[in-house]
Amino acid sequence: MTDVTKEQVLETLKTVRGPDLEHNIVELGMVSDVFIADGKVYFSITVPAERAKELEPLRLAAERVIKELPGVKGALVALTADKKAAPASAPAARPAANAGHGHDGHAHAPQQQPPRAGKIGVPGIKSIIAVASGKGGVGKSTTAVNLALGLQANGLRVGILDADIYGPSMPRLLKISGRPTQVDGRIINPMENYGLKVMSMGFLVDEETAMIWRGPMVQSALLQMLREVAWGELDVLVVDMPPGTGDAQLTMAQQVPLAGAVIVSTPQDLALIDARKGLNMFRKVEVPVLGIVENMSYFIAPDTGTRYDIFGHGGARREAERIGVTFLGEVPLTVSIRETSDAGTPLVASEPNGIVAGIYRDIASKVWEQLGGQPQRQAPAMIFE
Repeated sequence: MTDVTKEQVLETLKTVRGPDLEHNIVELGMVSDVFIADGKVYFSITVPAERAKELEPLRLAAERVIKELPGVKGALVALTADKKAAPASAPAARPAANAGHGHDGHAHAPQQQPPRAGKIGVPGIKSIIAVASGKGGVGKSTTAVNLALGLQANGLRVGILDADIYGPSMPRLLKISGRPTQVDGRIINPMENYGLKVMSMGFLVDEETAMIWRGPMVQSALLQMLREVAWGELDVLVVDMPPGTGDAQLTMAQQVPLAGAVIVSTPQDLALIDARKGLNMFRKVEVPVLGIVENMSYFIAPDTGTRYDIFGHGGARREAERIGVTFLGEVPLTVSIRETSDAGTPLVASEPNGIVAGIYRDIASKVWEQLGGQPQRQAPAMIFE
């Protein structure tokens, strides 16, 4: 099988007419961000913002012709709403005629309410929670993995979505390799280990591949991994967010009925400043904050048993009390957390009877208690310019 090239993609896309019905989308300069990895083609089509919904058949037509190209295993196409870059005076486009087209014995999840029109939930998933941090390097992904395993250890059916498109870490943290299979050419079967169903961009591209994408492509990839994956019946889907308050967080808040968010921080003031930004972002988009986890809270020297508060101590607890949210727990800084994370054998799975695994299970219980005390949130209708 020969590798498909960017030139072949652009030549094929010349068969798709633009909204003026006289020129193709390549000639009109509407195609950008063409990226090819492992036989999968990703690109965006720039359209007028006010016509994005109307031109959805254009996106489907472009996706279909690329999927039919020899050597292509899949395609992801995003519509980029840009009022300046696309021809705003083009006449209304006519839709292209050939445009493409439980288990028993588990704890009970909160009842999912029907989402508002346009805010589509994920069939089979009862609650979706985000694990976030205001900055990188605080152990958010490690916390997300062990939280998911803690929820599972407490009797729930759990999946985890790696929403960090630029720096996916789930393949390594859960020691999963290989590529996911597809059903009917579109629906993806999630990968699995330790009983968790997992999806990550790291399964779709090589580990060292740099994802050089603008916001719309990130949003499209995230929603595809969320909604076009055969998750099955889950009580909870844990979403490991990228650090900060960018496109992934806004996409989840705008498009998905999140049940809540868990904020991860270290004790020191600098980390807490950034944690507050993440917390305030979720509040502004009406996502309930389920609580705060203080990671790397303290260090116990293995040889002497002496405790050291390397990054300070108690800052996250005080912040939680100040703003009136649940303090979920303190996770110590230990060599075993680092070693098991690097080895892809998370502590809750590899040392289930250990002290730290017990801490994660307790955090998971508190998160579940928060979920059980409130109905699933309806995603707000928001427009981001």
